[in-house]
Amino acid sequence: MTTTTSTKTILRAEGFSCPSCVAKIEKQVGRLEGVESVRVHFASSRVEVQHDPLAVSADDLVAAVGKAGYPSKPAAF
Repeated sequence: MTTTTSTKTILRAEGFSCPSCVAKIEKQVGRLEGVESVRVHFASSRVEVQHDPLAVSADDLVAAVGKAGYPSKPAAF
């Protein structure tokens, strides 16, 4: 039996202008292998990602959000 340890990483993104931004980010980040779930909070510009840290790093998540067109960085809370 294989046990995968997942972790939650929270990013702060910039440049949200409309709710469709949420879908763009969720789609881009959700494509990464090892990502279990993505939830974008439009009002607070928070991106919560549940993922396997061995398969995808915080830098990979930041790059995926950037590919969707929004700068981001890991947040402490």
